[in-house]
Formats: sequence, structure tokens, C-alpha cells
Amino acid sequence: MFLCLFLCLGPSNEAPGDTLRVMFWNVENFFDARSDSTSVADTEFSPAGERRWGRKRFRTKCQAVAKTILWAASEQGGLPDVIGLSEVENARVLKALLQETTLRKLDYRIVHFDSPDPRGIDVALLYRASRLQLQNAKPCHLYAQDSTVLPTRDILLASFSGGLSFLVNHHPSKYGGAAVSEPRRKIAVERLRQLADSLAAAGHGHIIAMGDFNDTPENPLYKGLEPSLWNLAAPLHEKGEGTIKYEGAWELIDMFFVSEACLPASMEILHVPFLQAPDASHAGTKPLRTYSGPRYAGGASDHCPIWVNIPVNLLSL
Repeated sequence: MFLCLFLCLGPSNEAPGDTLRVMFWNVENFFDARSDSTSVADTEFSPAGERRWGRKRFRTKCQAVAKTILWAASEQGGLPDVIGLSEVENARVLKALLQETTLRKLDYRIVHFDSPDPRGIDVALLYRASRLQLQNAKPCHLYAQDSTVLPTRDILLASFSGGLSFLVNHHPSKYGGAAVSEPRRKIAVERLRQLADSLAAAGHGHIIAMGDFNDTPENPLYKGLEPSLWNLAAPLHEKGEGTIKYEGAWELIDMFFVSEACLPASMEILHVPFLQAPDASHAGTKPLRTYSGPRYAGGASDHCPIWVNIPVNLLSL
């Protein structure tokens, strides 16, 4: 199902400028407070489920996500024009985020499709209606060698006026072992390259792929995206920076890939102060999750958001 939600507001008071601000965040198990599907995760994240996921906790998470978006805007000099999200249960979650928080005063619209993921989580995209004009959006399935649809997250494709397109990803995880799961991620990367090449052939010069790729930049698979897409995360990875913390070490699995027309551009990792917690087992801090094991911690995600400023003249879009 495709949902495009318009928040009826007046025109933005921001000048169009020459920078496109883009944010991506894996919001980790962003479920609503209903148990209305057959997935194990949906049952778990419900009032009667193991997590005791009720309306109050859901609202707290919505507020934390909204507060993070506004904090990022203050740090980066303006609201994100586009926000990619992963691990969102459904369009109802996105509507609550935009209608029941301080974001209700803004002009974000929603692009979302249900995916065949067995956990019931999808990717989504929010964009500002005063800045961008949506032309087309669709879910792009991943296919196994026998042409069957893989039961995982689709790649979300959203194209806007001016030859600007976004590809939101959440590639298969390493659950079951990295070697066993590698072929599924290879399919996802090859599908991403195919989509980028098709967009370029259709005249879409500015292509921005973002997401949780469940692997780090040194994987040779990503070289296969060049020269269609260039990895903006590689320099940060070389510095030892990351978006998740695993066994005391930061790992960079959330990334931006962009077409050559989007360069020069640099990616940033946003360490949100109110969403950091002391790392009791290792040095430093770590992202404040919604749950720490079975215990409710009141945070938002085990991932840090990422950000990129693209030198695109929005007046031409």
C-alpha cells in the first residue's frame, strides 16, 4: 500500500538554498501498540506481549524520534528535507509520528509500502512538501535465483522533480552467520546497482541511496556499485567511527551512497546527547535503546542517525 500524507500548512519560511539535507535512521522496532498481525515481533510489541508495549511507551518513542529530528535540524542549520527510516512497522506509526508530536507543525509527507519481511518491519521515507515534488514511488522487491521474492525488506524508490531519486535500504542481516547470509546481501547490493543504473539511464542525475546495509564499508560487494554510486561512509570507517556499538567496538553499517552528480558531499554520524547512555561493560557511551535486554530503557534505537548535505540547487527541483 502506498500512502502519501499531506500536512496542510502554509509555505515554508526557509529560503530554498543550494543544499539538500538528508537524514537516515534505523529506529529499531518502531511498532505501534496494537497486535494486529501474525508476526512474532508484532505480538511481542503489544500491550499483552513480552515487551508490555503499550500506548504510553509508543508515544514516548514517537516523541524521542521527533525530538531527535528537531535536534539534528538545530545542529545542521535546517530541517532535513528527506528522512529515510528503517524498522518501521506500518504507515500508522508514521502518521502518529507526524500528527501526535511537534512534527505536526511541519510539512512532511509520507512514502511507505508494506514489505514481505516476516518480522513485519519496513523502510519508509519522509519528505518536505514545500521543498520537493514527488513524481513516483514504488517498492522494489529482492529476488532469489529462482525468481521468487525474498522475504525481506524491499528497496523503496522515490523519484522527485528535477531528476532527483532516493533509494531506501535495509539489507538482510547476518543472523545465522555472516557467511551463510552473505548471498542475500549480495542480491540486495546487485539489485541496488540495477536500480541506480536504470535511474541514470532515465535521466535521474542525482541519486541518493541510504540505509542500514548490515555490513561495513570494506566489504568488496560495495565496489560493485561504482561508478554508479560512491560510498560516503568509507572515510568515516577508516577513522574507526560507527553507528552501532557491538562488544565495545563501533561498527559502521548505516551508509549513504550517491551518484557522481551529488559530489562533493560528506556523511556525518549524529551522536544525539539525550540518546546516549554509559556503556557499563566497555569504555565510553553507546546508543540508548528502547529496551536493554528485557528491561525497558526508554530510548529510541541501537543505531545513531546519519546525515548528509548534498550540493543540489533546490530551485531547480
